[in-house]
Amino acid sequence: MEEQKEQTKKRRTPWKEIIGGDILATEFFRRQTKLLVLIMLLVLFYVHNRYACQQQMIEIDRLKKELVDIKYDALTRGSELMERSRQSRIEEYISSQESDLQTSTHPPYLISD
Repeated sequence: MEEQKEQTKKRRTPWKEIIGGDILATEFFRRQTKLLVLIMLLVLFYVHNRYACQQQMIEIDRLKKELVDIKYDALTRGSELMERSRQSRIEEYISSQESDLQTSTHPPYLISD
């Protein structure tokens, strides 16, 4: 009868120790404390590294989208500048301002020494 009670206690004891936290005070865990701390630090480092990597990937995607927008904006501005700087546009603008400037009818001179 006594043996059955001891066996029942032995079977229930591990669950009580695990839930109560007494298992951490056993000899095995006391010997392996440094290893467990190292494992926990590595796990924390892994989680932090993954989170930082995800944040950087999000930032890279945002910057790529911004770069595409800036490229299209530069292309648009370049084409607008090209349109405004055409000779016909300049002549049209000068004539609308009632200026005395006129387009030269003679070709430019080449001055050589």
